[in-house]
Amino acid sequence: MFEKLPVLTTVANKAEDTSIGRYRRAKDTWLKKKTTWNTIRSAMFVILGVLAAGFGLRGFLLPNHFIDGGVTGISLLINAKTGFPLSLLIILINIPFVLLGWKQIGGEFSIKSIMAISLLALVVAVFPYPIVTEDKLLIAVFGGFFLGAGIGLTIRGGAVIDGTEILAIFLSRKRSLSVGEFIMVFNIIIFSVAAWLFGVETALYAMLTYLAAARTIDFILDGIEEFTGVTIISPRSEEIAEFIKQKMGRGLTIYSGKSGFGKRGDTLLANDIIFTVVTRLEITRLTTEIEKIDPNAFVVMTSVRDTRGGMVKKRPLKEH
Repeated sequence: MFEKLPVLTTVANKAEDTSIGRYRRAKDTWLKKKTTWNTIRSAMFVILGVLAAGFGLRGFLLPNHFIDGGVTGISLLINAKTGFPLSLLIILINIPFVLLGWKQIGGEFSIKSIMAISLLALVVAVFPYPIVTEDKLLIAVFGGFFLGAGIGLTIRGGAVIDGTEILAIFLSRKRSLSVGEFIMVFNIIIFSVAAWLFGVETALYAMLTYLAAARTIDFILDGIEEFTGVTIISPRSEEIAEFIKQKMGRGLTIYSGKSGFGKRGDTLLANDIIFTVVTRLEITRLTTEIEKIDPNAFVVMTSVRDTRGGMVKKRPLKEH
């Protein structure tokens, strides 16, 4: 009887190894499918982004000698002054930024960016975009819109067609200014040169184009919904958490903390701290309910650029 035990153990081990092997094969297959889909998705974003940016340039800005911000603005500025082909300028001026991105962000990002920039240059050079309008206001607004949509979609695809952000990230690590502040200073210089070379009116329209592009980029990257992180400190945290979970259908995280009172905070009371993420459409509903439950609750709200997972996007807005 004891001699059969090793045989039974061996059979069990083989069955376990077979099960593990099937799991690993299934996981590898799933990972390959996910990687393939992500690659296709990124390529689609980049292609759509290049086509949109090309339409903004050829259909609006370039025929009417309009200027934008960033590397694209520099390219348009030089093209308007010298007549040098815009497609070549887009590649040449972006090269230093892409090389900087290779060091700062990574090789895959830089390769994607090189391909996206080259594709944009090709599209600008050969694609037969129609000239949509000669109205200056429409050119500034919609030219900026399509250019911003192109930049935003390309970033969604893991690349860039304008290297300004790369330079801003690099410089922000060495100076006290933020990325946004560097981009603003960079564009102020471009608009100042445009005002000097072509007049104040051209510079003002260029600023309008840039603002339209920047807002569109934010819309593309952040999505339709803007999210807000809400931190709630209240002795009645259980009731508030129950409302968030059951009535709003949102996920939350609860921390254990202590509240202090007085100048020195000598008196400490144990409190649960709630953190949740809601859309901007739900903020009023949440704050109204918090006031009903605990008018003295301490609430802190912070802007959230994007979310992954959880229950923020999965449940529709409902009123109960």
